[in-house]
Amino acid sequence: MKDQLIIFDTTMRDGEQSPGASMTKDEKIRIARALERLKVNVMEAGFPAASVGDFEAVKAVADIIKDSTVCGLARALDKDIDRAGEALKGAKQSRIHTFIATSPIHMQMKLNMTPEQVIEHAVKAVKRARQYTDDVEFSPEDAGRSDEDFLCRILEAVINAGATTLNIPDTVGYSIPQQFGATIKNLIERIPNSDKAIFSVHCHNDLGLAVANSLSAVMNGARQVECTINGLGERAGNASLEEVVMAVRTRHDVFDCQTRIDTREILTCSKLISSITGFPVQPNKAIVGANAFAHEAGIHQDGILKSRETYEIMRAEDVGWSANRMVLGKHSGRNAFKSRIQELGFEFESEAELNDAFARFKQLADKKHEIFDEDLQTLISETTIETEDEHIKLVSLKVCSETGEVPNAVVTLRVNNQEVTGNSIGGGVVDATLKAIEQLVKSDASLELYSVNNVTNGTDAQGEVTVRLEKAGRIVNGLGADTDIVIASAKAYINALNKLLNPNSRQHPQKSEV
Repeated sequence: MKDQLIIFDTTMRDGEQSPGASMTKDEKIRIARALERLKVNVMEAGFPAASVGDFEAVKAVADIIKDSTVCGLARALDKDIDRAGEALKGAKQSRIHTFIATSPIHMQMKLNMTPEQVIEHAVKAVKRARQYTDDVEFSPEDAGRSDEDFLCRILEAVINAGATTLNIPDTVGYSIPQQFGATIKNLIERIPNSDKAIFSVHCHNDLGLAVANSLSAVMNGARQVECTINGLGERAGNASLEEVVMAVRTRHDVFDCQTRIDTREILTCSKLISSITGFPVQPNKAIVGANAFAHEAGIHQDGILKSRETYEIMRAEDVGWSANRMVLGKHSGRNAFKSRIQELGFEFESEAELNDAFARFKQLADKKHEIFDEDLQTLISETTIETEDEHIKLVSLKVCSETGEVPNAVVTLRVNNQEVTGNSIGGGVVDATLKAIEQLVKSDASLELYSVNNVTNGTDAQGEVTVRLEKAGRIVNGLGADTDIVIASAKAYINALNKLLNPNSRQHPQKSEV
């Protein structure tokens, strides 16, 4: 029997640290349900002590998830651990993940602590976490740049205190695979009580080596990998869940372990995370990119036609891609629509939500002949967006673009239930539209990103627009979709403004990272 490799998903915690990727409570619930269907062993739902919003989000996830362990992050502080314990109270299976920095530069410059004080804080934190759950994980932050002898001392101490998982983070993505794997092996061999805990790794992708470092650690004894959907995360991101899982599955001749992941759910999770965060997946992204199973070279196409294995080491169907997708249209009924939405992993909370989504589906079907799965996923994301608090809403938009003339736009918005109209010129109709909106709202926000992606192929495809706004250090993403790219741009900009101007929306949740 092969060992089980525990898949610890931290999309809702570390993935949320990506600028603009802050998630609402409802969005975290949708993600958690998708991760449960994916059969991740552990999902880190957030950092309960960071804010009231994060506490409520972790609590909501803990209350509904039954088949995965729900984890909350906590610094090695009593108040953090107590807050995490309270948030996780309703979980069927809970874990508290506590951490403290162990590299010389972090201990001296950030914590202003001696190594002995750091060990004392770590042991105290683990013992306090054990008052809430028997499943306690400890991370020595910046382990990749920590002294190995000191790591052995602190890890031995926290195991004795009750830690059941030891997570070794390469916090700044500094490690190299051969060296990182050797570190994991040395720790397991040198720590006297290492057999009483599971060794885990959490790798960042600053040098593009997060997955390689994670897999090297697995080959050297680690039996948990912390990762995120689409490799989302702080700076250059984390190890990509789909890449780790499929590498272990595909190269079963190399890895003496297996996961319980239902790989057929990978693509659905990828698209959900992309739509919620507004971070599009690059076409050549492994496993989930649009080109991951595409073949253009004649030699490749010839080989594939003769035998798929000539150029494909995985089946596209095994990760959720399918050539036999149901195509809906304007004559499709409500039951067919509902059934396909459920097959894609979405659940309607009420009859009213279903009716609203179906009405949007019919509107879209009037604009384009065939509705594909990608259209449905975008439609559901739009439905969720517009059920959030809307201080600003698009009423009408008129643009004019003519050769030799300056493009202009006339926009009517409903701002706090009052209609206002403005107009502006610009370098193009999108520029004019966004300037007209800003003229009415006067947010003084800085536009940091404007990105357009086609949802499907064809000239009638929906365009999905992502904008990122920044104001006073606060960053938000906005998402909008429509068959008219100008309208999609207006929707995305307004969605971002609603988040930026909502006093009740969550602030960026993390102060520290692992």
